[in-house]
Amino acid sequence: MVHVWWSNIVSYIPDWPVFVQAGATLLIPVVLYFTHRWFRSVVTNGGGSSEKLTAATEESDSLLTGDYDADLDSIKQAIGSNDDLHFREYRVAELGIRAALIYIDGMQEDQLIDTQVMQVLMGKGDFVPEVELESSLPPADRLAAYFRQRILPVVEMEEVQGTQCLHEMVLTGYTALLVEGMPSAILVGKPRGKTRSITEPTSEALLRGPRLGFTEALSENTSMLRRQGRTELMEIKKYTVGNTLKRDLAVVYMKSIVNPDLLQEVEKRVAKIDLDFIAESGYVEQLIEDDILSPFQQAQNTERPDRVINALMAGRVALLLDGTPFALIVPVTFSMLLQSPEDYYERWMAGSLLRLLRFFAAFMSLMIPSLYISFISFHPGLIPTELAITIIETRERVPFPSLIEILVLEVSIEILREAGVRLPKPIGSAMGIVGGLIIGEAAVQAGIVSPFLVIVVSVTAIASFSIPMYSAGITLRMLRFVGMFFAAALGILGTILFFLLICSHLTKLKSFGVPYITPVSPIRLHDWKDLFVRAPLTLMKLRPEMMKTERKRRKA
Repeated sequence: MVHVWWSNIVSYIPDWPVFVQAGATLLIPVVLYFTHRWFRSVVTNGGGSSEKLTAATEESDSLLTGDYDADLDSIKQAIGSNDDLHFREYRVAELGIRAALIYIDGMQEDQLIDTQVMQVLMGKGDFVPEVELESSLPPADRLAAYFRQRILPVVEMEEVQGTQCLHEMVLTGYTALLVEGMPSAILVGKPRGKTRSITEPTSEALLRGPRLGFTEALSENTSMLRRQGRTELMEIKKYTVGNTLKRDLAVVYMKSIVNPDLLQEVEKRVAKIDLDFIAESGYVEQLIEDDILSPFQQAQNTERPDRVINALMAGRVALLLDGTPFALIVPVTFSMLLQSPEDYYERWMAGSLLRLLRFFAAFMSLMIPSLYISFISFHPGLIPTELAITIIETRERVPFPSLIEILVLEVSIEILREAGVRLPKPIGSAMGIVGGLIIGEAAVQAGIVSPFLVIVVSVTAIASFSIPMYSAGITLRMLRFVGMFFAAALGILGTILFFLLICSHLTKLKSFGVPYITPVSPIRLHDWKDLFVRAPLTLMKLRPEMMKTERKRRKA
């Protein structure tokens, strides 16, 4: 009796491969956690920002003396080797003193310099001197103010006394006026150059909405934000980033709405940027993000001024870098990456339907290949019988396992997608479509892949195209390959483990102190009005609770 009872118990104990698989399943997340923790500490300690060296410590910034010949020779020796640098020397006719304009070819506003500087100082314009003799000129320490306040009819002027600062400003496009007896130089106007005209954003096209997109000029981008509406709440603070090549970075926010702690954190991280050259806003995004080892972006990039304005009104902060049309919005949540401005321009039911479709498409783009490998290789019994027979018939001539089969097609699609982006526009789209059809048909005819897999990969690719943020689509495409290896190793258990690992990572991830998947975790039911569905505008009276804004109500 006891023997029979013990035999029944033993029959329910799984075989040793099941215990090995369970142990591996438990060990994988533990190893990933400690590896991520160790690597993050190494990168953080090794890549911490060092204190910036100012110009005063790197090189003594001597002052202009007021000796015209000595100052001009010093400037020529320092930066005169540049062939595009011009020195226009002349004499101020009515005052009897010498002067020189120093400028870079093609970076100044010619009409302003000709009519408001040259003609005025050379006595060929409407200039009427207030003094007639050189001896009655103001003292040297007030000569610059005299030129700025009484002589030059120019709106934008700035006085510079240091030679190092003067060299940098001239080489970045400013026009400098050097006057005999004046121990400083006057920067006239602002750098002006040919810029791209305002066009519709190519990366965020809409059927309904404004057709305005940012350009590479920071002044034009900030002016576009100002033109969105009359308000005294918008404030713009400018920082200089880059140690060798300097660029302006604007931090934009709505005062009395933005959380002061958030603004302070943004300014703190911007001040810590320590790099020779900030080529694009993507550099800024990588230098200020919370977790550099996370595959998910922690700042939203956009070309649309209307998206930036809506984010500012919700209590977020925008960063605009000179030389790039892409602005950054912080903090960001996962739901923001699947939202489009068109959701708010259409009626709430249509906008909600489109948003739900995007969430479903994002899930399909991430999980369909993993589920295909799991069902085909490990759990064919979970597939309906008639469908399973059809799939088996189509895979009879395929010599590869499901993982190799889907990798061949997925990698081919990714290469075609990348090639289509790099090719000229007239042939890029045509190449992608024709190449996909030819390669898919040829692979099926050759027996490399099955026709059913072509459908699976096509649906996955189409689903990824529906994601409005290109960067978010790249993240899901990258994680898709990781999920396929999990599925190939552990079947449906590996697929579930892969999904749970992503969920646990998103739960811990933060963007400037805001949980990445809020309002799902932590739960804030009020913010669900703008999560999976978009509630009518009449019901969205409060700003998101997650932002902890100064003004809670939108209709303040």
